[in-house]
Amino acid sequence: MTVALSHAATHGALSPGQQGFVPNTAQVPNMVFSREGATHMTTDLKSLKRDLALAHRLLVDQGAMDAFGHVSVRHPDRPDRFLLPVAGAPSRVTPDDIIEYDMNAEPVEPTPAGLFSERIIHSAIFRARPDVGAVCHHHSPAIMPFAQTGASLKPSCQTGAAMGAQVPYWDSRDEFGDTRLLVVTQAEGDSLARALGPWWTVLMRRHGATVAGRDLHECIFRTVHGCADAASQIRAAALGPVQVLSEQEQNLAGTLRPDPIMRCWSHWTAVMNPVLALPDA
Repeated sequence: MTVALSHAATHGALSPGQQGFVPNTAQVPNMVFSREGATHMTTDLKSLKRDLALAHRLLVDQGAMDAFGHVSVRHPDRPDRFLLPVAGAPSRVTPDDIIEYDMNAEPVEPTPAGLFSERIIHSAIFRARPDVGAVCHHHSPAIMPFAQTGASLKPSCQTGAAMGAQVPYWDSRDEFGDTRLLVVTQAEGDSLARALGPWWTVLMRRHGATVAGRDLHECIFRTVHGCADAASQIRAAALGPVQVLSEQEQNLAGTLRPDPIMRCWSHWTAVMNPVLALPDA
């Protein structure tokens, strides 16, 4: 099976965002809307905030983020809340920057700090997907050529299967016309969540990508390996048509297990540039 890096012929992948999305396990082979099988994330809030701060710095080190981008995690004891840093560069996030939000993307406690205008992305996906425990929004250079052209992005290697069998596109113009290309209203967030549907990665035309995972570690795993596969496909296209995974290969390779996820987390945090290390607690 091969795929050419050319503009998508149709907008079929956008239909979930236009028609609405109701979780339906029949849409995806072996897909169950449950967080069962996620890595054993700590329920200790202090440790979770530290991991979330570290995740931002890790993604900078891996090239998925620069001065922009953000990651959230669902509250371990309150599924109707999530944790997200206040606005700032991912490379500088500390546990003290992380606060709780409700499902309207409003802070649970008042804060004088600036907030990410696109926190709506996170609340909308958490509302739509009870199986999702973490969300990452980024503008990695690896995926931007796909977001800018509409070229089809599908997994082409074993670790790339982490991006999901389908990577739908969401185009803000389809429903909202010309905007600042930021997801800042409930309607925009809900539209993006519908486009994501039951999948794990959604490309945002002229903007970037959003990735979901059953927990924080899985979300970071999907983000890093999805970006790596996208970058590899662009290089491989210079040699010939890119071979993507067959449906059965995707089903087998895309079934994520905790051990490899935690191996990657351990490796990535161990080899991080020291300037990105978290300050001592």
